[in-house]
Amino acid sequence: MFESGAFVAEQLSPVDPEQVQPNGVDLTLDALFRQCEPGRIARDGKRVGERETVSPEEGAREGNGSDGDEAGSNDAAIPTYRLSPGGYVARYAETIAVPEGHVGFVYPRSSLMRNSCTIDTAVWDAGYRGRGEGLLEAYHEIEIERGARIAQFVLARAEHEGTYEGGYQGENIDNVNDTNNLK
Repeated sequence: MFESGAFVAEQLSPVDPEQVQPNGVDLTLDALFRQCEPGRIARDGKRVGERETVSPEEGAREGNGSDGDEAGSNDAAIPTYRLSPGGYVARYAETIAVPEGHVGFVYPRSSLMRNSCTIDTAVWDAGYRGRGEGLLEAYHEIEIERGARIAQFVLARAEHEGTYEGGYQGENIDNVNDTNNLK
């Protein structure tokens, strides 16, 4: 059984009320990376290939919202990624703590899919804490602002033995205080 968006929001930080949906919480884009060297997955371990940071351009929002533009009127410069088709690693801005008795899943937002893009992730095990990543696949050119809602995190109740203690525990967390306000 999937949990309510309100329950999921208690497991993430920071969360703006607009991110809370009936059955999950929207995840926002913090940064993008491009893998530039091969990785390796072997029977006795793994190595993630070197990555380079994709730099956003300082883009100004355009439009006033009168022609269906959801951005609305705002002249402030917002870092914007202008992406060519390809695969990118997207780091989410929210710190997530998957509680005991649950498993997490990330799904792309429909607006991302309607723009020929998707997000792929693995299962988020009980006990995981960190700022996770997903594979952003762009099949057509797209502009995505830093802070834009690109995916939705959901939690389902699940029986399990043990909790996550793998190498990605605490990933992308700048300091211990990032998870202190989470359950």
